[in-house]
Amino acid sequence: MRWVFVGASTIASQYMLGAVRAQKGGDVAWVVSGSAQHGADWASAHNVPKSTSDLAEALADESCDAVYISSTNEKHLPQAMAAIAAGKHVLCEKPLAMSVADAADMVKAAETAGVTFATNHHLRCSGTHRAMQALIAEGKIGKALSLRIFHAVHLPPHLQGWRINDATAGGGVIPDITVHDADVARFLLGEDPQRVVAQMAASGMGEGVEDSAMSVWTMPSGAMVMSHESFTHPFAGSGLEVHGTEGSIFAKDVMTQEPVGDVELVTAAGRAAVEVSRHNLYEQGLADFYSAVAGTGGAAADGQDGVKSLAVAMAVRDAAQTGQAVDVDYGDLA
Repeated sequence: MRWVFVGASTIASQYMLGAVRAQKGGDVAWVVSGSAQHGADWASAHNVPKSTSDLAEALADESCDAVYISSTNEKHLPQAMAAIAAGKHVLCEKPLAMSVADAADMVKAAETAGVTFATNHHLRCSGTHRAMQALIAEGKIGKALSLRIFHAVHLPPHLQGWRINDATAGGGVIPDITVHDADVARFLLGEDPQRVVAQMAASGMGEGVEDSAMSVWTMPSGAMVMSHESFTHPFAGSGLEVHGTEGSIFAKDVMTQEPVGDVELVTAAGRAAVEVSRHNLYEQGLADFYSAVAGTGGAAADGQDGVKSLAVAMAVRDAAQTGQAVDVDYGDLA
C-alpha cells in the first residue's frame, strides 16, 4: 500500500512513517504541506519521493491507495472529503473534525464511496489497554463501577503552537486529549457516555483556549468515569484505574504513544502483575487498518469511534462553558 501523508507533522515523522514502512510493501509516496518549503524539507529528511502544497496533485497519483491526515484539526474535513472523492482509503487523526456533524459527514461519504475510513486512536492499540479490556470483558473485576483516567501531562514546546493559542485550528486540551480519553473509556467499558459535567481552565499555558479540564461522565450501565486532562503538569504521570464489584485494575504510565507502563489486577486473591504485549502501537494500528481494507478484520478505531469520541469531547466543553450537565449528542450515527 502506497500512502499520501497530508501534514508534514511531528507524529507523521516520529511514529507513522515507520509504522507504514513496517507493513509489508508499505511506503509513503507523497507528503502534502501548506508550506511548500516545509514539505520539501520534510520529504528530503525522510526519503519521501514527492512533496507538494497541492492536495489534488497528490490525490491524482493512481499508484497511491491510502491517505493519512495529520494536519491541524480545521483542515481534516475538506482534506478527508477530497481523499474520499478520489477513491482513497483514509486514516485520520483525532479529532476527526471541528463538529460532530462534520465528522459524521466524513464517515457517511466514505461508506457511500466504498472506501475504508478510520480514526488514529492509538491508545486502544497498546498492549496495556488491550490487556485491561480483556480483563474487564472476562469478568475479572465483576461489574465495572467506575473508571478514573489521569491524563495530565506537560505539552513540550515543539508541540505547543496552535494547540495552546488557536481555537480556530482546534486548539485546547479538550479536542487534543479529552477525545483520547473518551475513546479509551468507550474501548474499555464497551459503552458510550450519556451525560457529563465538567470544568476547564487556563492554568498557565493556554492563550485563549483551555489547557486543563476535569469531567465526570455517566455511562448507560450506571458506571461513572472521572477524567483529568492538562497540558501543564510536568510530573503528574498518567494512568487508569478501573474498579468493579469483584476487583480493581491499576495501570500506571499507560496514556502514552510508547509501549510502556504497568498493569496490576487486585482481587480477593491478592495483587497480581498483568502480562502485557510491548508491541509498537502505531504498527498495530496500521496492521488493523490494512485488515479493514482487505476485508479480513476491522480497524482498531473506525470512523464511528472517531465521531463518538469527538461527541464526548464537545459535551465536556459545553458542560464546562455552561456550568450545566450536558447530554452527549452523537448525532445521527448514534
